[in-house]
Amino acid sequence: MPAFTKRLPSVVISNLKPRIENGRYPVKRIEGELLDISADVFKDGHDVISVMLLGKQVGDAVWQAQKMKELDNDRWGATVSFKETGTYLYKVRAFADLFETWLHDFERRLTGDQEDFSTEIEEGRIILAAAAERAKSEKKQQDAEAIETLVKTLTKAKPTHVPKIFEEEQLHALLGRYPDMSLAAESEEFVEVRVEHERAQFSAWYEFFPRSAKGSGTEHSTFRDCLPRMEDAKKMGFNVIYFPPIHPIGVSHRKGKNNSVTCEPDDVGSPWAIGSLEGGHRSVEPALGTVDDFVWLLKETKKMGMDIALDFAINCSPDHPYVRNHPEWFYQRPDGTIKYAENPPKKYQDIYPLNFHCDDWQNLWNEMLSVVQFWVDKGVKIFRVDNPHTKPVAFWEWLIAGIHKDNPEIIFLAEAFTRPKMMQTLGKAGFTQSYTYFTWRETKWEIMEYVYELTKGEMRNYYTANFWPNTPDILPFHLQNARPPAFKIRAALAATLSTSWGIYSGYELCENKPLEGREEYLDSEKYQLKERDWNKIGHIKAFIFRLNKIRNENAAMREYANIEFIATDNDEIIAYYKWTDDLSNIIICVVNLDPTNTQSGNLHLEIGQMGIQPGRPFEVVDLMYDETYQWRDSTNFVSLDPNTKPVHVLKLVRS
Repeated sequence: MPAFTKRLPSVVISNLKPRIENGRYPVKRIEGELLDISADVFKDGHDVISVMLLGKQVGDAVWQAQKMKELDNDRWGATVSFKETGTYLYKVRAFADLFETWLHDFERRLTGDQEDFSTEIEEGRIILAAAAERAKSEKKQQDAEAIETLVKTLTKAKPTHVPKIFEEEQLHALLGRYPDMSLAAESEEFVEVRVEHERAQFSAWYEFFPRSAKGSGTEHSTFRDCLPRMEDAKKMGFNVIYFPPIHPIGVSHRKGKNNSVTCEPDDVGSPWAIGSLEGGHRSVEPALGTVDDFVWLLKETKKMGMDIALDFAINCSPDHPYVRNHPEWFYQRPDGTIKYAENPPKKYQDIYPLNFHCDDWQNLWNEMLSVVQFWVDKGVKIFRVDNPHTKPVAFWEWLIAGIHKDNPEIIFLAEAFTRPKMMQTLGKAGFTQSYTYFTWRETKWEIMEYVYELTKGEMRNYYTANFWPNTPDILPFHLQNARPPAFKIRAALAATLSTSWGIYSGYELCENKPLEGREEYLDSEKYQLKERDWNKIGHIKAFIFRLNKIRNENAAMREYANIEFIATDNDEIIAYYKWTDDLSNIIICVVNLDPTNTQSGNLHLEIGQMGIQPGRPFEVVDLMYDETYQWRDSTNFVSLDPNTKPVHVLKLVRS
């Protein structure tokens, strides 16, 4: 028979949540955000159990305890919040509470016909005396004396007076500080939480090509020419400026306009074909300026309260220094030549992909880490990562952890329009934010289903969505040759459904000309300088500004998962609301999904959930158009003309 080495606890702790893949990956939250932690906790018999949640920030020596509350069916829970960024650990401790069990049984015995309670009182005296001794051992003399006074009072008390002795909650708290922990159990599992800065969850991105900053189709712009673009983005309410790659562009097999394999002398090439005689990933395209010029622009941007997000694209042109110095890092053909990138039928003759499983993979991985660290040291805090789904997940997990070790504030956005499980796994592996399928979700039911998947299921704990209506690669069919109402509708949805959203420049000008039959722009800026009038008649800058202003000024819009959809009589109208925990800020969004026709119908509000009493009138103020409506009860009528008012963003004002 196996030997017993110690008494084993009889309390069972299991099913600790939330845990991502059994704790392999951390749960994500931001500063000030709440997290509910729960577990199944029970034991044999009928003892009263005490369940504590123990938590600490990694690096701290002492665990902080808080009581967990019984929810239902032996499920216990507690809510935690986070004052600062970092990594936190939580576990559950539970034990039979001898005092509370004794008192509970004593009170039940009083309801029967028992006459002699001397044995029960003696049991209570022993339990209290032991608690006093534990207080003394912890050098809490005042508490020990208070408990000893209780012992004396209990010894002299009549049985019917015993419950009155312990009526005060502070006495339960006193005894709760010195329990018998000899049979306490602790969960073997932990909940790990990575807490990030608010910008990891709440951000508004504006993407533009610095080489086209002046809007000239013939004159290459520099970093010094970018300030007006920055100022314009700030006026629209954006706080992150995203640059496509700024590195030297290769000459060999350089692509021409509209991805042509024929390159004319004045063609500038794709910035994603990185590397030339002027350098690689630690250098900048000479036509843009120097690394010092970029650092200057970075500082100027920060003065305006914005950040520059740098594109980390692990692409190498045939002219990249890596090709000369480390040909073993690339995919080799049988004839010894290096294989260019392909995504049949697409061919990228101007790009050589790196082989992350080559024989010299460790040096390759370390080089990629050092490239990111190089730009972090220059002051970059945000990286948009190009096509991370074409590189090993293990590589990203390793690289992001390596950067976060000394720079936990760095944000990584995954540009991965690919299979759902890969996108989800990249979020688990460390990416702060992720692109989404929002770009292609058009109908009311598609949008509702997708938002609930992101915010109400397990994805909420590791995947932070960033909604983009367009990108340089994607002009979706519903925006092709579309009028401004379509652009307003998609912007309103992106800005109000998620806490992070972004647009690629030209969206505010309603650029809508497609490459025939493709979800791509005609005369794509990826391959040429773009001529633009940044104040073109018909732009929607004021509309975008109002959206971002509302987001910035209302706390409900800064929280990620606090969204519920509102029933409507018309499937062309989608409605939803967001709220703060105390219901002091409630925003109701109503969007006409039809960019051509006026749509009308009734909204059916869950007024009880909004803290509104039935029959009481209340006001809603349209923050987009400074209009006020008087509403009463749950059913209210709306009508939205896409040409004049495609959306309501309503703030609830209680009478």
